[in-house]
Amino acid sequence: MGQQQLLLIVLGVIIVGIAVVVGINVFTASSMEANRNAVISDLTNLASMAQQYYRKPTALGGGAQTFTGWTIPAALQSTANGSYTATVGAQSVSIVGVGTETGDDNSNPVNITMVVAPDSITSTTINN
Repeated sequence: MGQQQLLLIVLGVIIVGIAVVVGINVFTASSMEANRNAVISDLTNLASMAQQYYRKPTALGGGAQTFTGWTIPAALQSTANGSYTATVGAQSVSIVGVGTETGDDNSNPVNITMVVAPDSITSTTINN
């Protein structure tokens, strides 16, 4: 009877250990995906702001059919989700978001690039 109880205890410890490892892996994958989605959401918001600037006349603080002069607001350059930089051209804006979680390669952070045109988001590239 003593050996059977010892075997059940060892088996129970092994099962609990496997469950903890699986739980940690699921949490890590979920955290990375949530950060990726949050960065994409922030980039979409910034793209909308850039398009608003493009459409506004200069008298109202806009670009009058050009992105030239648009910048990311200081409060949104770095958020809890990541940090953002923009490369502004006359007819397009490229916004790069670097997340706070590590990406698929387990060493570099989530990195997403969004290219904004006057009437659409032409591409979204998830680099990690």
